[in-house]
Amino acid sequence: MTDTPHTDVLVVGSGIMGAVVARLLRDTDPALCITMVDGGEAIGTAPGVHLHDVDDPVLWERYNEQVTSGIQGMYTGAEVVREVADGLDALTPGMFHALAFGEDAEAMPATALAWNAGGMGVHWTAATPWPAGDEVFDFGDPAGWAADLATAHRMLAVTPAPIGPTKVGELVLDVLRRRYDGTGPHDRRPQPMPMAVTATPSGPLPRTAPGTIFPPIAAGGDPAFTLVTGTLATSLIVSEDDGRIAGARLRRVTDGAESELHADTVVVCADALRTPQLLFASGIRPDALGRHLNEHAFVTGRVLLDLDRFGIALDALPLARVGEFCTDSLWLPRNGAAQPFHGQIMNRTYVDEAGRPLAHNVGLALYVPVESRPENRLVFSESATDLAGLPRIGVEFAYSDADRALLRRALDEVRAIAEEFGPFDPATESALLPPGSSLHVTGTVRSGTADDGTSVCDPDGRVWGFDNLYLAGNGVIPTAMAANVTLTGAVTAVRAARAVAAHRTALTAH
Repeated sequence: MTDTPHTDVLVVGSGIMGAVVARLLRDTDPALCITMVDGGEAIGTAPGVHLHDVDDPVLWERYNEQVTSGIQGMYTGAEVVREVADGLDALTPGMFHALAFGEDAEAMPATALAWNAGGMGVHWTAATPWPAGDEVFDFGDPAGWAADLATAHRMLAVTPAPIGPTKVGELVLDVLRRRYDGTGPHDRRPQPMPMAVTATPSGPLPRTAPGTIFPPIAAGGDPAFTLVTGTLATSLIVSEDDGRIAGARLRRVTDGAESELHADTVVVCADALRTPQLLFASGIRPDALGRHLNEHAFVTGRVLLDLDRFGIALDALPLARVGEFCTDSLWLPRNGAAQPFHGQIMNRTYVDEAGRPLAHNVGLALYVPVESRPENRLVFSESATDLAGLPRIGVEFAYSDADRALLRRALDEVRAIAEEFGPFDPATESALLPPGSSLHVTGTVRSGTADDGTSVCDPDGRVWGFDNLYLAGNGVIPTAMAANVTLTGAVTAVRAARAVAAHRTALTAH
């Protein structure tokens, strides 16, 4: 009989959050034994590579054709498969609607899950606006928050203005700045969208992905790191003696082979649905588990720029750089009650078959914060299971009266902004998308300062009642977000990694 394999740190999930944790732990200790497990397999030849940057021309073309919508729930193709699949091995690596996994998710009908190594980190838009105001959860330590946000910026390689502004983009910014003058500080006026990309003089801009944050995910070469794909963590092993986590039970997807992996520390970064699902399956069920399910609402619109109104010649319209679909990626920051929406403006020039400009589209999206309420929640079945054999997830989600009032205001705001640029028909050129469309789900394993039933973990992501179980990712975010959540979620990974390193140092000292 062989001994159960052991690792110093087990990271569940190979997306951006898991990559940040692994990278920071490796920076702290070059010899630390890190094992990362993920149920999905690689898309293409290497795990953790963004689809914008894959070598396979078919995969590249498919992604870059779909991404022009600017709506993650649409461009990932997640809305295509809504029937329960025949089995996990019947799902090719990619994004799938939660219904395909057998979850009861109609209350958030655009909810989707990544089923691939690298998670959502190989699909995301790479937009990285920073949070402000009541989006921030500094727990009384603003200096610490600023330092952690700076580390998250570094981990994601955030570039301030990688796509635009072109001359037309500057015109759009001028209109927005005039409209929102005085609603916020200078550093939160309308501006180019910061993005997690590598600036290059020409051609496509490489996106930050798990395999760039922590290169061994994609390329190997780290003898103390092991990536195990196609393998589900089905439950955590809770030690009855001391309440610690001893490791995890694993199941290989292809043949159902089961095993155990022991670990000194476990960090779960399995997204905002599957992280609480794994805790529930492990018998770890604090009152707040799955509650405060949240996602900003998504109002979208588009308008053709009136060239005559602005005195722009057709042949003066900007063209997108090779490998990119938009000419400008711009940001309207949220600024409190005066400007409660996060705006993402992605513009593009339509061209004919010869590449000559035909028109210019100003693409508008307003993200609308939704109240954080315990009634919005995930409910896990005690008896029914999903396609992975884990407790079936039920989604309970609805907008409050205050949410609906803000949504009406957002629809009016999209119309007012659009009409600044050209003729606009709100009935055909704008829409409130169904819940789940942004894929920015938060709150289901939220952090807090006290084990009082309203949070699952402490500010460092340590699960209440355990000293070696940590969580990282968007589910840990306890605040109502308007902006894209990945950069903010990465702050939770920064905190968890630091806490794990400190915990290990303390144990060694004793």
